[in-house]
Amino acid sequence: MASSTADIWETIAAEAGRESTLWVAALRPEDEQQREPVFSALADERFRLGIETIYEGYLLHYGRPRLFAPKDKDTGLLLGDYLYAHGLVRIERVGTVEAVNDLAELIAMCAYLRAEEIPGDGAAWAATSVLLGRGALEAGRDALRLDNDPGPLERSARDAVGGDAVDDALERHRAYLAEPL
Repeated sequence: MASSTADIWETIAAEAGRESTLWVAALRPEDEQQREPVFSALADERFRLGIETIYEGYLLHYGRPRLFAPKDKDTGLLLGDYLYAHGLVRIERVGTVEAVNDLAELIAMCAYLRAEEIPGDGAAWAATSVLLGRGALEAGRDALRLDNDPGPLERSARDAVGGDAVDDALERHRAYLAEPL
């Protein structure tokens, strides 16, 4: 598994490339890649590769991906789905069923938020990254899902890792979204 930030990007690109020539063709030239972690910096080291893999998939669906530039939207959606699935497999290998469930919930929740144009995906990403697999996300997810209130999730992340780290992740996240909510 990748342990350094540089290894994360190399691993995502190399493994996607081994999976399909479509993904090789979609890979940006290295000098055009933006190898900048967003939410993985908030997470336990063992989860960082999986989180960045899933987040790159999220950006293919809803933002500006850092490693890939697919030729069309359909290829981008397929690549995003591949990265979601591959990231969940990575988390399963180093984590628990609860961690995989947390990320599956995150993917589903963020798809709902984006479809309904409800803000809060950044708070969901931050809290999930920080609290992955700990069984501490349900109340915050409920507040976002039922009341459109991302505050409890964001507070959970801030309480766990500090405001500056969360602010940095949220700022980077907003910069990569096609249309921030």
